[in-house]
Amino acid sequence: MAVGDILTRARPFLRGELGSVDEELPTFVEVLASAGAGECWHKHGDFLHHLLDVYRILHLWGAHPHVSRCGLFHSAYSNSYVNLAIFPPDVGRPDVRRIIGGPAEHLVHLFCIVPRQPLIHDKLLFRYTDAELVQDLADSQASVEASSKPTPVASDNHLPEWRRKLQALLPAEGITVKHIRTGENVLVPRRLVAIFLLMTMADFSDQLFGFQDVLFDNTNGRMEFTGNSFTALWPGNGKPGLWMNSISRMGALYNLIAREEILYIMERDRKDGGCDHHRANGRIGNDAEHRGTENSDENGDLGNGYFSERMEEIELVIPPVFDDCTKVLDQHEQIKARDLYWEAVSGVGEANETAAELLIRCCEKNPFVGEPHVVLAQTYLSMGRYEEGEREAEVGLRLMLEWGSSWDKRMSWEGWISWARVLAMKAKERSWPEASWGILNLGLVK
Repeated sequence: MAVGDILTRARPFLRGELGSVDEELPTFVEVLASAGAGECWHKHGDFLHHLLDVYRILHLWGAHPHVSRCGLFHSAYSNSYVNLAIFPPDVGRPDVRRIIGGPAEHLVHLFCIVPRQPLIHDKLLFRYTDAELVQDLADSQASVEASSKPTPVASDNHLPEWRRKLQALLPAEGITVKHIRTGENVLVPRRLVAIFLLMTMADFSDQLFGFQDVLFDNTNGRMEFTGNSFTALWPGNGKPGLWMNSISRMGALYNLIAREEILYIMERDRKDGGCDHHRANGRIGNDAEHRGTENSDENGDLGNGYFSERMEEIELVIPPVFDDCTKVLDQHEQIKARDLYWEAVSGVGEANETAAELLIRCCEKNPFVGEPHVVLAQTYLSMGRYEEGEREAEVGLRLMLEWGSSWDKRMSWEGWISWARVLAMKAKERSWPEASWGILNLGLVK
């Protein structure tokens, strides 16, 4: 997708025109605000802005509207990570269902009762090395490409290793976990696990920064949550966090699940003559149809009338980050890149050849974030190197638009986007201020 197209999709969030994204989105935000979400602390700010940010990220990634709405209310009943029940989980569900619709509320409910840390990390993510994920991404792409050829349906004995491992960890029917409040068994369909992975990528990318690295002693960049530095002072120095190796691994795993689902459905349909299973077993309908509908899923069972058992109604879209979730960022390269960036912006602190060299090396080691490119663009413009500045500004702008959140969280995503656009505009004009007041005079974006 061209940068202009991504910007067009992002512009309603930059202009506060939320109703053009979803006509009911302004009402949703008002409901969350009136419930006190804006008064609750949340990692990098307040809970209300975090919820809207997660919605924005999911929307920019092309997630199904029910998934985006779930992202907006994703911790509203509290969940396994946070105690932020702005709606009582036992008595508030009918109210939330009337607001956002039955399908989205059902996803919110499930998101808030599953033990997400053990499910995503212990049962799945920590079962793979980086090298295994890289190899399985290559093998799975080959499997999907080969699937278009007329071949016999694969038997379990002839499945490639990447499929055997994934199916062992996460069978087609899903995985059983314990309800975080009642301890009852909850069957989480495989596609729902993928949706929760997608949401966790959005959730973590919006909230993680250097403070959590100190809090959990994340010196190796693996984000394993093993440390316990509870005396860490918030917000710390604001340094970008070492979370990208973990999120890239989530993206790789999500992509593997999406590819396995393509193959599973294709093979099943070949056997069954193309039966439309998800329409036969469930419905998704429109939101008005499901408002106020009473469910019998208080303990998480999926016999809810909104989705089929395997939830095939919801497409598993691939986020654009990490080259469409096809790359895994090495944990050590991530650390080196972050430290090079930090040296440039807080050590050198001004546009010169030393800063440019540090930023170039940073971008080489971590090519998946936009802010280093944007700072490098300013460095080039200050040195009169306009063509290079234009190139870096556009690369940085694209990456930040694709993420929908900032990596360097000392400034907001909206602030970074506007600054990148200013740099790109001035680079095209082949002009840059040579006085301090000229810098402060910048701001207009055309």
